[in-house]
Amino acid sequence: MTHIWAQAALWLGLALIATLLSIWLKVTTALSEIIVGTIAQLIIGAALGGVLLAGDASWLKFLAGAGAIVLTFLAGAELDPAVFRRKWKEASAIGVVGFVAPFLGCAALARWLMGWSHDASWLAGVAMSTTSVAVVYAVMLEFGLNATEYGKVVLAACFVNDLATVLALGFLFAPFSMKTLVFIAVSIVVFIVLPWVTPRFFRRFGNRPSELEAKFLMLCLFGMGALAAWAGSEAVLPAYLIGMVLAGTVGKDHVLLRRLRTLTFGLLTPFYFIRAGSLVSIPALIAAPAAMLVMLIGKMVTKIIGVYPMTQVYRQPPREARYTTLLMSTGLTFGTISALFGLSHGVINQAQYSALVAAVVLSAVVPTLIANAFFLPHHLLDKESRQPKDPPPIGGEGEALARRAP
Repeated sequence: MTHIWAQAALWLGLALIATLLSIWLKVTTALSEIIVGTIAQLIIGAALGGVLLAGDASWLKFLAGAGAIVLTFLAGAELDPAVFRRKWKEASAIGVVGFVAPFLGCAALARWLMGWSHDASWLAGVAMSTTSVAVVYAVMLEFGLNATEYGKVVLAACFVNDLATVLALGFLFAPFSMKTLVFIAVSIVVFIVLPWVTPRFFRRFGNRPSELEAKFLMLCLFGMGALAAWAGSEAVLPAYLIGMVLAGTVGKDHVLLRRLRTLTFGLLTPFYFIRAGSLVSIPALIAAPAAMLVMLIGKMVTKIIGVYPMTQVYRQPPREARYTTLLMSTGLTFGTISALFGLSHGVINQAQYSALVAAVVLSAVVPTLIANAFFLPHHLLDKESRQPKDPPPIGGEGEALARRAP
């Protein structure tokens, strides 16, 4: 166990360094963690070998995966059902065009400019079509935009974008089977039953120091994640849907959400974001940077060409429109998942995989840095949402009042 504790200490030390850098450089913690992960795998790998960093250790992959699942759930729980019903056309239109433009554009670049095979080109289009819910939500939460109507619409558009990506990956490369039908049937039942069961279960057994609510939610997330993986899908997809269907109940429980955020951002997501950065091979990129640059530029250009005009159709002010476009240009979770799927199934080779993963990770950094540096909609930020008040003391009436707070 000694080496596991040493590895855990190393990764949390990197997370602490990333947090300090985010404070000094005034960037989001998620981005600094990705950058630290990229640099760490180069320096530590060269000095001490890859064993100490151990980005592929099973326990670390579990923590990173759990971070992605819970973070995606929290993003779904932030959706306001009333806002989504009112703005579903805008969110759906931005999400769909945010998928279609880079999917077709990057596939064409891979096929006709870089000479990749037919299947490899389509996989490149899928990997570049994503928008990172994890990155966007982390940015929204850090600046307080998650509490605004604007932020909820952007998060909804991210979900629509990624749902289209998952469906495209399934239709093109993962044939539907009986397992898929079982997953869909169970998911429908769960999404119908959960909004009815959850508030009643919490009222009957909740509000105790044992944190029953968190255990119940983690059971649902990990159970549906296991079913999704068994069916050939991805665990983060049902997590977002569970968050959406519980947005009207769990999403209003501010004390519970703060506890989940503490667990997620304090322990889980550093492993996720740092590991994402460690997947980038800097020597491989230096040796052959063209494919990575083509994919990165292709994704950002096609996202801008597709998303920005759609924001104008729905009359977003110029600053918000540019910020939306750049955030929709980010990618991480589903992009790396798609690239890994292609490598595992022989659709792409190692060099193509490195180029795609590097472009995906850089797309989580570059557009967000530009967006926050030049187009952050300061006028939407509310001081109270950025600096939330501490909840009442836990236990008894104090917690009950906090849970009922608007």
